[in-house]
Amino acid sequence: MAKPIVHPTDFSPASRPAFRQAVELARRMRRPVLVVHVVSPPVMVGGDMMMPPQIYEDLISSIRRGARRSLDRVVTQARARGARATGLLLEGSSAEAIVRAARGKRAEMIVMGTHGRSGLVRMMLGSVASRVIALARCPVLTVRGT
Repeated sequence: MAKPIVHPTDFSPASRPAFRQAVELARRMRRPVLVVHVVSPPVMVGGDMMMPPQIYEDLISSIRRGARRSLDRVVTQARARGARATGLLLEGSSAEAIVRAARGKRAEMIVMGTHGRSGLVRMMLGSVASRVIALARCPVLTVRGT
């Protein structure tokens, strides 16, 4: 079985250049593309707010359904461009889930976008790409988003 090229996506415009690069590399290298999206459970803000469990579960289910539809669209686009592609919807911490998937699938490489944030914004929000680079055992190609 050919080692896949893993393409993590958050469905933002910043991930599109990396998507194009991942598909092109996969076609040239004759590798499948594994499109990965990680859903992080919503964090409730405000100490006094309580959400009934059923409403929280409904919210999570809605997020998963929306993510699955978006993931299926990206996989369809990859196939339309001539790549063998599958999608994988994960939950948890983005960087750790991406790296775990890449290891589990014995990925050839990870091709992911960056938002290009710097300074205080990057420090406050963190950088998924930086964390993936630090944790991954395979090569990671980062592509600057728009």
